[in-house]
Amino acid sequence: MGIYEELVWRGLIKDVSSPELKDRLNQGGMTFYIGTDPTGDSLHIGHFSSFLISKRLKDAGHHPILLVGGGTGLIGDPKPDTERPMITKEQVQHNFNCLKEQAEKLFGFRVVNNYDWLKDISFIDFLRDYGKYFNVNYMLNKDIVRRRLDLGITYTEFSYMIMQAADFLHLYENENCELQCAGQDQWGNITAGIELIRKKTGKEAFGFTMPLLTKSDGTKFGKTNGKAIWLDRKKTSPYEMYQFFINSEDDKVIDYLKFLTFLSREEIEDLEEKNRTQPHLREAHKALAREVITFIHGREAYEEAVHISEMLFSGHIQDLTLDQVKDCFNGLPQVEVDHDLPVIDALILCKAASSKREAREFVKGGSVLINGEKVTDIDFVVSREQAFGGEVTVIRRGKKNYFVLKHI
Repeated sequence: MGIYEELVWRGLIKDVSSPELKDRLNQGGMTFYIGTDPTGDSLHIGHFSSFLISKRLKDAGHHPILLVGGGTGLIGDPKPDTERPMITKEQVQHNFNCLKEQAEKLFGFRVVNNYDWLKDISFIDFLRDYGKYFNVNYMLNKDIVRRRLDLGITYTEFSYMIMQAADFLHLYENENCELQCAGQDQWGNITAGIELIRKKTGKEAFGFTMPLLTKSDGTKFGKTNGKAIWLDRKKTSPYEMYQFFINSEDDKVIDYLKFLTFLSREEIEDLEEKNRTQPHLREAHKALAREVITFIHGREAYEEAVHISEMLFSGHIQDLTLDQVKDCFNGLPQVEVDHDLPVIDALILCKAASSKREAREFVKGGSVLINGEKVTDIDFVVSREQAFGGEVTVIRRGKKNYFVLKHI
């Protein structure tokens, strides 16, 4: 099976610019690029699912260039429903530095910045050397532009397509880059670049897009309750990432395995069968979490995430470190306290109980654990001395209800 057929099987091919691309991909030897704008200081799982294509193609004998758009990031790719807010040059540069370091560490490929060539183009040169080759009717027919016409689109956003096309032309002329790949929402920008290269050089370039990986409800993969799953462990810990993947929807987990891992077809089909016949074992979900977290953060981080998860599930959290506890309960509302207090008051303060009577019943009934230890004495005092690292007290009521006190 050639790389093209493998990409099709994995569901990673949506739009293709030319039938010839199939043979070219299977032959190897093409220089290609994939990019993102530095709108944030970390990649997230949505980026990861796309950027993995660079390693797949590299392993098939192609030559990757990763582009982080310090130039286009100053303008902003048009969003379907509103204008993207401008960010400062200083913030764009900071974000570029972060993404460059992250991408080089993850993939080991060269990262380029389109600011390096876009910054020297004067407005007159932009119109003469690039704008001249774009028919306004052609641009209006592009999906992302057409969808914004009723709401309104600024000239700045309208020009983004030309800037990305200029990137493709620059890389084609200076790096012999013949191929651009991106998510399906970039198809109009890719074809604009192919047209610009054809008009200016008389030669053919290629492009293809990948479907956006989504959840069953159609929302973008990598978002949960409006929160991105970041590749920076300071933003999303390996434990949080583990929980995200282990709780993936059963009807989507095989798609995620195809998109996000390098497991073979045979391995994935075996997991698909287990997911169908023994869904309670969650073998596919465990494999997904293992493969992705190990690739991004390493085996040790994955094993620590599993350890934290097991401790939390069993309720035996006593041996966790302060950092592990913080990872575990990141995102859970925390109540600050500046003094020791009776367990009854602590339960009410963090809303684990609605009244002192109810709190006493919970304690006497043995359903309250403080930092993993069962408490049945209604006179027990929650203190900083017993807290994890002297900072955090974890209260569990029942089997799944956790509450956090932060000692200040």
